[in-house]
Amino acid sequence: KQMKRNVSFESYIGLPFHVEPRNIVGDVQERVSAEAAALSSRVHYYGRLTASSDRLLVPPDHVIPSPEDIYVYSPLGTAFKVQGGDSTAKNPSIVTIFAIWNTMMGTSILSMPWGIKQAGFTLGIIIIVLMGLLTLYCCYRVLKSTKSIPHVDTSDWEFPDVCKYYFGGFGKWSSLVFSLVSLIGAMVVYWVLMSNFLFNTGKFIYSDHHVSDQRVSLWSLSLVICPYPNLDPDGDSSTLQYYAGENSTGPVFDRWWSKTNTIPFYLIVLLLPLLNFRSASFFARFTFLGTLSVVYLIFLVTYKAIRLGFHLDFHWFDSSTFFVPEFRSLFPQLSGVLTLAFFIHNCIITLMKNNKHQENNVRDLSLAYLLVGLTYLYVGVLIFAVFPSPPLSKECIEPNFLDNFPSSDVLVFVARACLLFQMTSVYPLLGYLVRVQLMGQLFGDHYPGFLHVFILNILVVGAGVLMARFYPNIGSIIRYSGALCGLALVFVLPSLIHLTSLNRRGELRWPSAVFHGFLVLLGVANLFGQFFM
Repeated sequence: KQMKRNVSFESYIGLPFHVEPRNIVGDVQERVSAEAAALSSRVHYYGRLTASSDRLLVPPDHVIPSPEDIYVYSPLGTAFKVQGGDSTAKNPSIVTIFAIWNTMMGTSILSMPWGIKQAGFTLGIIIIVLMGLLTLYCCYRVLKSTKSIPHVDTSDWEFPDVCKYYFGGFGKWSSLVFSLVSLIGAMVVYWVLMSNFLFNTGKFIYSDHHVSDQRVSLWSLSLVICPYPNLDPDGDSSTLQYYAGENSTGPVFDRWWSKTNTIPFYLIVLLLPLLNFRSASFFARFTFLGTLSVVYLIFLVTYKAIRLGFHLDFHWFDSSTFFVPEFRSLFPQLSGVLTLAFFIHNCIITLMKNNKHQENNVRDLSLAYLLVGLTYLYVGVLIFAVFPSPPLSKECIEPNFLDNFPSSDVLVFVARACLLFQMTSVYPLLGYLVRVQLMGQLFGDHYPGFLHVFILNILVVGAGVLMARFYPNIGSIIRYSGALCGLALVFVLPSLIHLTSLNRRGELRWPSAVFHGFLVLLGVANLFGQFFM
């Protein structure tokens, strides 16, 4: 009977079964829920008496609800009836692969052409391939980390729990801090990009209604601009101005609609109230826009390549007026961007739990990384190759490649507008994740009070405003935050956990120690390279 109780409790623990009838999805009659409420309270009481790994205290049979009273909450705030069997929906491999692809795809894709320019065309392609393989291996080590822990049920563990098991409180807090670095870094990049997209969107709309000499035409679809046309003082300035020139919108409009002086502050009115919501479930409904935005960017890049043609000239080590060398010493800037671009290590365990065929986890993870790497290569290589040199220098490629197209470009306007709406909906989700991780650890409550949450949101928003005002370079922000969080969560912690596990089992050999030690040194060099190269 005791064994029966354990199995029964394992089946139902953590599944909320008392829900208000109005929140139940489906044709379910309202019924008296007082008894269910009492049962729910008792189960939660037993759940708090002991840890999930301790089986000394288990609820008696009469506390465990019957199967017809079991419901599971969805992220959208509704409840679904459990029909029996495993309560967690499992996804086929194709869904898992594209879920990883969609999660990994972010703002880094806008900086790929700039990163290739910094590293050099040939070296850039090599680095993208190598960083993809290295981050894939480290992600594989994270995925396998829970399986190497003996005699402990790790079915509900995440990577911070693994870090705590091996390194105590230091491991748990270090993984938390560096995870927050990646989230806050992403929020800062979002603020800079939202300021950029809102500025260009407003400029397009204003010019469309107030400027008579419009260039919103098929010709403007082939126009590429250099925001800094005086990079080459010996070049043909008239040609550069021809490509870089845009219609003036007037001094009054420019004073009140400035990319760095006013727009970052306008966003506070829109986004700061959204960050104070208790739940971010409403914004989760718009996450599909990320997939649509990436698909549209791929279409946009393909169309631009057809319109502009290829402009390549190989100079292996020496630069020229319009081209950069194939191998450049600035390559760590690309590796820093790629560390964040391939970063999914802090949530890969959760994503893979929902895979229907667990034996295919390694294959599906590898295919997802292959898809991500091909997407980055396609966008980065194509934009670099079609950038019109001459008359413009490849050095003109911006950290956000959309800045190399004028505000009057209709297709780019659509891309900016879509990305602006998508980032506006995702930004509160990132803020919610920061709040849950930080407040949950400090106060044991995801929403300890309005004042606590408001102060946290002011600090996060303030960081975004300051960067958008004084340093709106998303390439540098991405590479610094990527190299910093990647040092711990990509290179150091997965390698140390694997070495510690092998050592405890007496299976550590010198080739493994040398290789994983090299990964740790690589992460350190990647971080220091952002400051010295």
